[in-house]
Amino acid sequence: MWPDALRAARLLATDPHGFGGAVLRAGPGPVRDRWLDGLRAALPPGTPWRRLPPGIGDDSLLGGLDLAATLAAGRPVARAGLLAEADGGLIVMPMAERLPPGIAARLAAALDTGTASESPARFGLVLLDEGEGDETVAEALADRLAFRIDLSGVGIADCDTPAVAADTDPGAPELDPLGTLCRLAEALGVASLRGPILAARVARALAAEEPVGTDAITAAARLVLAPRAMRLPTPEEAEAPPPPSTEDGPTEDTTDPAPLDAAEDRVLEAVRAAIPANLLDQLLAGGVRLATAKAGRVGQPAAARTGRPIGSRRGDPRRGRLDLLATLRAAAPWQALRRAEGETRPIVVRRDDLRIRILRQRTETTTVFCVDASGSAALERLAEAKGAVELLLAEAYVRRDRVALVAFRGSTAELVLPPTRSLTRAKRGLSGLPGGGGTPLAAGIDAALSVALGVRRSGSRPVIVLLTDGRANVARSGEGGRARAGAEALQAARALRTAGLPALVIDTGARGEGARAVADAMAARYLALPRADAGLLSVAVRAAL
Repeated sequence: MWPDALRAARLLATDPHGFGGAVLRAGPGPVRDRWLDGLRAALPPGTPWRRLPPGIGDDSLLGGLDLAATLAAGRPVARAGLLAEADGGLIVMPMAERLPPGIAARLAAALDTGTASESPARFGLVLLDEGEGDETVAEALADRLAFRIDLSGVGIADCDTPAVAADTDPGAPELDPLGTLCRLAEALGVASLRGPILAARVARALAAEEPVGTDAITAAARLVLAPRAMRLPTPEEAEAPPPPSTEDGPTEDTTDPAPLDAAEDRVLEAVRAAIPANLLDQLLAGGVRLATAKAGRVGQPAAARTGRPIGSRRGDPRRGRLDLLATLRAAAPWQALRRAEGETRPIVVRRDDLRIRILRQRTETTTVFCVDASGSAALERLAEAKGAVELLLAEAYVRRDRVALVAFRGSTAELVLPPTRSLTRAKRGLSGLPGGGGTPLAAGIDAALSVALGVRRSGSRPVIVLLTDGRANVARSGEGGRARAGAEALQAARALRTAGLPALVIDTGARGEGARAVADAMAARYLALPRADAGLLSVAVRAAL
């Protein structure tokens, strides 16, 4: 790998924008530093070399208003962005596997157009992939880079291997180099057209002024196509088919188009040898598991643009909402000193005075109603329980939160209503809820817990509202027996408590013994339905949230 890595570095230094760049998978250490030093040494003198800091803003990346210079000069002062500063050179991005999708999209657009905010920005990218397992950089960005180099298994002793000398004999000229590379890409399962196009550029660079030969094709396929391989070619693809028989006259051609000939077969074998061992194992095991971009806030700070103001802090108003009063309050004590320097402006505001608002964004809440529709509840006050749920549904609708409905009766529990914001659907599902049968309380709590955990994984905040009389008489297996059913119900309640989910238990029974025990087991707030009017219910739900 090390000679091929040095060869890729030498090629990238000749035309950073033409080759796009490289994805370097290696942890921090002397091996990665040695490769980066070799790349930088191969660049012509004066070539720009920039590092892309994580969390960079659009103004710093693409260019815009220089805030400090504008405030000092009293007039707009523009500045070039990092992409324009790197025109003709390279940009190094550490921890590229955590690159925010927005910045990845802007980098991809700049690579395609060669401009950033109408300024020339023809640069190459070096993405330092430090991910573990299946963590990887965004495929949309990596697909635009010619080289993918994996130095994770290379030691410092391997770095003493000499670089591959430049080829003086490109080999026998190829009649159709691009067609050969396209057939090789198809045999290796490379779906994107950028793969053979970038490989053709590498082959042309290796051949220099000479016609593109077999050796240049082989080297380009090893450097560009082999790391992108998604499958191993079958023996039928690697063998040239026998010539068709003409004894019975011409026959219809039913073979696959563009089979690999003997020369391409030799190239393919050389490319197969360049496939990393771990990738080869994955291919033999049935294919490569592609890592996709994950939703969430990994690698980027959570900056709320909307919400309730809870204070202010020093910052750039282009990354937040300017707090004008706090800014003037910070600048006021310094006005006499600043005007003494000959300043004629009535109010002098500098960058250190700028304050932006700290906003707290309300997290969406999903209320999971778990309703006891068993015979004991139906005999007593199931209608009142439905009315209480409708009151809570109205409160959730006003807050624009989601609701879900789980009902348990007979021997099982079912999800009557998945999480939704539709008050009409929720009321319809609740009105059609039948009553009767046993009380599988443990199954109901388990179902509500499962729904709540799914809601929490999706980024919403769940709260469980359990309406029951607490008199369980059906176990998880569907068998009757109050002792076993009650023990399993308490066990399920303790599991909910362990999960750390907020809960509210509304007792629909008359005696209030079983429901209170369940509420204590799950560390939930307890309310008796006779004393739970609309106001108390809404207050209790807000407290549980």
